[in-house]
Amino acid sequence: MTGQFDLYGVFLPWLSALAMCAYGLLRVFIPVFGRLGLYSAVWHRSLFNLALYITLLGVLSAILNWLQT
Repeated sequence: MTGQFDLYGVFLPWLSALAMCAYGLLRVFIPVFGRLGLYSAVWHRSLFNLALYITLLGVLSAILNWLQT
């Protein structure tokens, strides 16, 4: 089946799998950005984290699309 990911017998859409991977990467980046002091230059931390999550999700989607071609 194309467009689905098998997770121990539960079929999930690829976007769900990519969203979980993007969230995992986000959880890695947040402490790194905090230690680097990046958040002192950010106006609204939560909005920045949301934009970072959406960017990570888009990059993962583009990489997956590139690998499938």
